[in-house]
Amino acid sequence: MPGTRQLDLFGGGASPGAAGRVEPVEPSPEHLDLAARIPKGLRLGTSSWSFPGWTGIVYRYPADESALARVGLEAYARHPLLRAVGIDRTFYAPLPAPDFERYARAVPEGFRFLVKAAQDCTFPAVRSGGARGTAGRNPRFLEPSFARDEVVGPALAGLGAKLGTLLFQFPPLGRPVTGEPAAFADRLARFLSVLPRGPLYSVEIRNRELLGRAYAAALASTGAAHAFTVHPAMPSLAEQAALLEVGSQPALVVRWMLGHGRGYEEARDLYAPFDHLVAPDTASRRSIASLARAALRGGKEVLVVVNNKAEGSSPLSVVELARELAATGG
Repeated sequence: MPGTRQLDLFGGGASPGAAGRVEPVEPSPEHLDLAARIPKGLRLGTSSWSFPGWTGIVYRYPADESALARVGLEAYARHPLLRAVGIDRTFYAPLPAPDFERYARAVPEGFRFLVKAAQDCTFPAVRSGGARGTAGRNPRFLEPSFARDEVVGPALAGLGAKLGTLLFQFPPLGRPVTGEPAAFADRLARFLSVLPRGPLYSVEIRNRELLGRAYAAALASTGAAHAFTVHPAMPSLAEQAALLEVGSQPALVVRWMLGHGRGYEEARDLYAPFDHLVAPDTASRRSIASLARAALRGGKEVLVVVNNKAEGSSPLSVVELARELAATGG
């Protein structure tokens, strides 16, 4: 997604201090209290962790983006309310198992990762010849063997139980696909049905036309979860839940991506450096809390990942969401 690409955790770049470490901010008594009151089955987190603007919020001292990407995860995971995180760099190219193992070693037990599947799995077309605006058919689109060998296998081998969900995010799809939602749902079901058993698979779509009974049936038949998404391209969370009831989901997966009808670039320019809540979205926050409470009452695991472009600073959005849940008996 524009503006959220996760830098290489293990590549080059400046080292944050002589010890090459990033220090976590000292947790506040309120955050410790909120963390103690939140059920263990509820995990809140952000869609990445490499933002210098989070100094004083997540990180104790200033560090550049490259340093945070390489060695900031351990400090991030020591924040009492951040018990999950998204890995976006896997969207651009698959990662080998050893990279996932390093991620897993940086976080405590009980922490969970939302791993985005490579875009080759979900984009019907690929750019060809390097010419902008031209595209060719993508042979890896919903192709099970590529997903199994290059996407699922390494993530599961490297993260093990810390793999919260493997997310297949579909872009806005053209009329040839959206005009036949039943055909898309059938192909999606066939794809999901032959993937390795064990991980929780979740699906995120960006076309309202595909959000129908055929899509719901495809997920139900394969044990996959719908990724409830706060995004201008999608109906409200309440509308999504009316079709895909929380109680019917294997777990609740929520991605709070954008608010106020803005696009990624507009939100990024308005909200950077992501150090305070620029545009609070209390309606979305309450909707997410409502879904989470319903899932928890049903004994479901809950994984909520928030983007900086939702309100301006995703870790501060997590704090406000935790307050909302604690205030309403979450």
